[in-house]
Amino acid sequence: MKKEDKTLLVGSLERLFASNDTYYLVDFKRMTVSQAVELRKLMRKNGYAYKVIKNRLALRALGQTCPEALRPYFQKPTAVAFAAKDPIPLAKILKDFSNQGKVLAVKSGQVEGRVLAAGQFDEVCRMTSREDLVGKIAFLMANPLHRLMRTLQAPLGNVGLLLGELNKKKTPGNPNN
Repeated sequence: MKKEDKTLLVGSLERLFASNDTYYLVDFKRMTVSQAVELRKLMRKNGYAYKVIKNRLALRALGQTCPEALRPYFQKPTAVAFAAKDPIPLAKILKDFSNQGKVLAVKSGQVEGRVLAAGQFDEVCRMTSREDLVGKIAFLMANPLHRLMRTLQAPLGNVGLLLGELNKKKTPGNPNN
């Protein structure tokens, strides 16, 4: 690879690492080309980036910002899955894809600025996504208000029914008078 090409690649990787504070280092050595294409399509569809990298160029792109705990994982075939948004769905996508064909292994990574050891990846996969948590909080906040509203509406509805029945009984020409 020519030096100019390496410089462009390092610059591209620098921008990716700078703009995504979550990324997973993936071992892909048992993956076929068709599986790689399928994974890339799946990642692109969900708004994530997947890049096969050269380890030395990735370390050069990270420079001083690379945590020392991650340096040993930049060995052997490595790909990086980048998440600009919620990291949990990306972890679940990687886990599901790995379970389908047993072709991926997540080595390590960085989740929202924190180094992730290989054993912690399964914990991340079991977490609930940010969107689900926001939905649950919204439900928990709205539920008491909804119950209060129903409680206040019930007597008013009953009064309306009673007035309707009284009106029917007092109408002239009603045989039930």
